[in-house]
Amino acid sequence: MRKKLFSFAIPALFTAVVVVSCNKDKPLTSESNEVATTKDGSQYTLDTLNSKVEWKGYKVFKSENTSHFGTIKFESGDVTVKDGKLESGKFVADMNSLTSVDLKDDADQLGKLNGHLKSGDFFEVEKFPTASYEITKVTPVAEGDYNTLLDGNLTIKGITKLASFKANVSVKNGEVSVATEPKDIKREEFGVKFQAPAENGVIKDEVTLQINVKALEKK
Repeated sequence: MRKKLFSFAIPALFTAVVVVSCNKDKPLTSESNEVATTKDGSQYTLDTLNSKVEWKGYKVFKSENTSHFGTIKFESGDVTVKDGKLESGKFVADMNSLTSVDLKDDADQLGKLNGHLKSGDFFEVEKFPTASYEITKVTPVAEGDYNTLLDGNLTIKGITKLASFKANVSVKNGEVSVATEPKDIKREEFGVKFQAPAENGVIKDEVTLQINVKALEKK
């Protein structure tokens, strides 16, 4: 089964989840000497119905590995295309939409897990209703399974970190698609530090995140 996006954590029967991140360097901005985000070019608007983040969180219970996986929807976003190539973009995720897919047939446990992940133990959705990823640099890749390297700023719970993702990017027929690799990130770097009692198993710091978006050219 392929890896899914965004991970978190939860006690006893539940796992840890978090959204993406990457290194501890200073975030890139439009004023950075390294990257200048340009708005020149054609504008594309995110197709929120066909875009999502997938997450997967892990817990080690004695010698047994367990996990939860699910999705987060986007509330808005846009990308810029210049000379037929992706130039920049920003995607805003609706953290209230966070849900576990593996528990979709168990309403009771699904409600408990989703509620805990949205609480102060994890993503504090009431205080931080959105997370975002802003692409600041796009580099073509000639070899491997992905044709592009994306560099940018990932913001979760008000904390911004540099985040780089390998991705397959396509620009054609008035549509842009971006599908990143499944990537492990450390939830604690974004302030998600909850840990269940030791007897219930250890919740891993690493979580797996994958971004899949489509954007349509503005008419």
